Amino acid sequence: MQNLGFALIDPHIHQWDPYHTPHAAALAVKLLGKHPYLLDKMVRLVKSKDLIDTVGLTTHITAPYLPSDYKKDIGHYAVEQVVHIEASWAGHKGKGVIGETEFIESLPFNNETVQLGGIVATADPTNSNFKKILKLHQKASKKLRGIRRMAAVHEDKGIHAWADEPHLYSNKKFLKGFEQLALHHLSFDAWVYSTQIPDVIQLAKQFPETSIVLDHLGTPAGLFGKVGQNTGLTQTARENIFYQWQDYIAELATCPNVYTKMSGLFMPILGHQFHQKKQQASKQEIIDLVAPLITHALDSFGTYRVMFASNFPMDSVSTSLVNIIDAFSDIVNEYDDDALKRVFHHNAKQFYRL
Repeated sequence: MQNLGFALIDPHIHQWDPYHTPHAAALAVKLLGKHPYLLDKMVRLVKSKDLIDTVGLTTHITAPYLPSDYKKDIGHYAVEQVVHIEASWAGHKGKGVIGETEFIESLPFNNETVQLGGIVATADPTNSNFKKILKLHQKASKKLRGIRRMAAVHEDKGIHAWADEPHLYSNKKFLKGFEQLALHHLSFDAWVYSTQIPDVIQLAKQFPETSIVLDHLGTPAGLFGKVGQNTGLTQTARENIFYQWQDYIAELATCPNVYTKMSGLFMPILGHQFHQKKQQASKQEIIDLVAPLITHALDSFGTYRVMFASNFPMDSVSTSLVNIIDAFSDIVNEYDDDALKRVFHHNAKQFYRL
């Protein structure tokens, strides 16, 4: 849809500045920031192949992404407010992660760019100081709404692991710390690969009082093409990834404390090749690829527990944000024209208490 008729809420954007904050590419950009070709070469040399394959390109990672950049990406669409989701604040563990919350609070979110509605910070529930770190986050920003701790680890060793263990959400220390979220009135953003969705199911059942949102519909790696060493190699393999994902999503949706975000569906880790062809997925290509995913999520969760989110700039390697909103809104509108405002506004506002 070219015009939603209302200002949307985007509950999943990332903000960073590798020139002035702890960032995985900070040293590289300081040395070669004025030489894009050499910078790309350096990043590809020093970072693992599985990480490069996951993100697709390096340019969006090594460049600052700030409120004015998001404003450009959103095009003609009106945005009421956004939620920043933690973005791997590099090199800092423990209390060091508070720096990201302070950084986000310092950015020029305003009427000229976009309004900041909430912050989802990171912290490690296995850390003995987890309770104290939550309080420090809350002290740093009144907009703190939740915590994300990524747990995406795939059995295919050629797919980048975003955690140190394959079942972080089952770790006893993690579960002990996780109790603090409900006590501090905070939600949890869960990010796993689709093969790990059962871990989120168990987490949700163990903590029914904690609001949980599954990021990126559970990221079915390899669904659209080969990734890693041997994932998504054949049409049959890709169909099996989809069928397993369908079953897991349907089971997860039976947990009433869980929502999901239709987002991150154009990260290269799903098997997209648009970035290699130097092409952007068109609106119709987006619809053809992800309509079955979004429709199944709506079938499973209903129209009150699915929320649109952009995941920008991470998906920018495959398509534009305007194309994504155009396509996703058409899919939702065709599914249920009464659901559009819930999926693009109300559900995120309710979940994150904006």
